[in-house]
Amino acid sequence: MIAKYFFRLTLAAASMVFTCLMAQTAAPSAPKTLRVDYYHTGTAETEFFGLDRIVLEPLDWPGNVQKAIDDSNLGEYFFEVTDLASGKPIYSRGFCSIFAEWATTAEAKEMARTFSESLRFPMPSAAAQVTLKKRDAQNKFVQVWSFSLDPSDIFIDRSKTVPPSPLVAFQKSGESPNKVDLLVLGDGYTLEERGKFEKDAARLLEKIFATEPFKAHKDDFNVWGLCPASQKSGIARPSDKVRRRSALGFSFDALGLSRYVLSYDNRAIMDAAAHAPWEFMIVLANNREYGGGGIFRLYAVSTADNPASPMVIVHEFAHHFTGIADEYYLSPVAYLPTAPTVEPWEPNITIDPINPKWKDLILPSTPLPTPWKKDEFEAAMSGRGPRQNIRSLLEPDKNTIGSFEGANYAKKGWYRSQVECIMFETATNESEFCAACKKAIADMIKNYL
Repeated sequence: MIAKYFFRLTLAAASMVFTCLMAQTAAPSAPKTLRVDYYHTGTAETEFFGLDRIVLEPLDWPGNVQKAIDDSNLGEYFFEVTDLASGKPIYSRGFCSIFAEWATTAEAKEMARTFSESLRFPMPSAAAQVTLKKRDAQNKFVQVWSFSLDPSDIFIDRSKTVPPSPLVAFQKSGESPNKVDLLVLGDGYTLEERGKFEKDAARLLEKIFATEPFKAHKDDFNVWGLCPASQKSGIARPSDKVRRRSALGFSFDALGLSRYVLSYDNRAIMDAAAHAPWEFMIVLANNREYGGGGIFRLYAVSTADNPASPMVIVHEFAHHFTGIADEYYLSPVAYLPTAPTVEPWEPNITIDPINPKWKDLILPSTPLPTPWKKDEFEAAMSGRGPRQNIRSLLEPDKNTIGSFEGANYAKKGWYRSQVECIMFETATNESEFCAACKKAIADMIKNYL
């Protein structure tokens, strides 16, 4: 009996040692997070770049290192980190920027501006080359900036920093490399309003995860929260002479559009966010006025207390998370109109109604382009027709997937997959995403797991 008992103990101990060794072999320590802050300067026709600083962030890289290479072909820009010795890609991501949006405005034709931007990636173990690319007139990525990076460089900022607030875990579904890490930042909240931030975030997150396909993938997300204290409640609104220097610098009237909310203080945002594991970011502005914004892989922002805020945050988060385009085309925007010349990279719009990106979702019997009551809808939206009939104009085609003309701020030449969508004119708190948007969002989630 003693021998058998000893044998069992020995076997159990050996099994435990083997398990520990396997765990060490299968799960090497995660690399640290490196961030390159740089300046992006230019006009509508020119642009150039200058290094600001390189920062070693305090936390490990939260992403899945097995999915470090981005092959989605999304974004206006694309950056790639390659091992300098072998030329092998280490990490890459497509993204958009405030500069890219500003460059399409009338102001960009008259003057130059500078914007602060950042690239984040796992700390390389050896010298690397960082290359930034931009789409050309044919939507192909071409190099616009490149520099070498030495991880042992003494000028990398390795200083210790203090978290701007306690980290809130709104939802912890698993270890970061196996989940999508989403950070919610608060701006315009005083120290005494931190409890309000947590309630606002919980309420708007509930709306995101009640909307498909986020609902079906809720457990694929970790959600964190940070709320740097602002001296005064609320954010700036220059058009109403409301002046604020909130902690993160968010403001209405971005790019000259009153409802557009952005911040040009990229350093403040990135320094605050560095104290949470994150791959995507939502910002809640402590205001009742209607407003928001969303830029692919930069952030999504909405005011917290407007009745439309739940739908605004879902809409803007879709921009940020997936790079999907606006499907509305009658509301005023800051951008100058563009004529369709090449197929856009955004997954939910097309200039080719016969062969749209989502053609595999369309029934063979559906005509392409797909007819809808477009003239009547535009008349009703402009006040030349009975506005109360808008819903009835869309209802007959509501469930049809096809190629419906009118999208991307243009009446002609651009097409969307369904007559209604959260990205369209008629979005309400009860709206859903169209078929093309649902597919794009689900695909992006899978890319990060």
